Amino acid sequence: MSGAIREYTHEELAGQPIGAWTGETCRLVVGAIRAELATEDLTQPHWWTLNHVARDPGKWTRPALTARLEKYDELGLGFDGVFDDLVARRWVTESAGAMTLTEAGEAGRVRAKERVSKVQAQVHEGIDAVDFVTTVNVLRRMVANLGGDGNLPG
Repeated sequence: MSGAIREYTHEELAGQPIGAWTGETCRLVVGAIRAELATEDLTQPHWWTLNHVARDPGKWTRPALTARLEKYDELGLGFDGVFDDLVARRWVTESAGAMTLTEAGEAGRVRAKERVSKVQAQVHEGIDAVDFVTTVNVLRRMVANLGGDGNLPG
């Protein structure tokens, strides 16, 4: 449910500290996603792992997936425990080091996706798709301007 927000002039908005707004947005969005995933006893690294393995079954080894995802793990949770947990749950199997989702893993991934989709729908509430795309492109440009990777994660 979106809250009402006050309208401001262009001049008032143009001088706003982007870091404060992006930081608050990040805290709220990531917090909501983490809360939804926690109901399945999952962390974001679990979620990322499930999605990567589902998209490319048999491609990802532990070292390759860790290298791909560790830059996003700002909590420093590490991935070995995540991989071990998914194998122990019987959501992931490993053959010759490569990971594949089981039926239970795919079912868990789908449940988690439904939960994350609820958060995404809440985030998008009252925001036109064109405005959302513009916002993402502006943020990508800011990241690139500061020397970061402005490309979409792959």
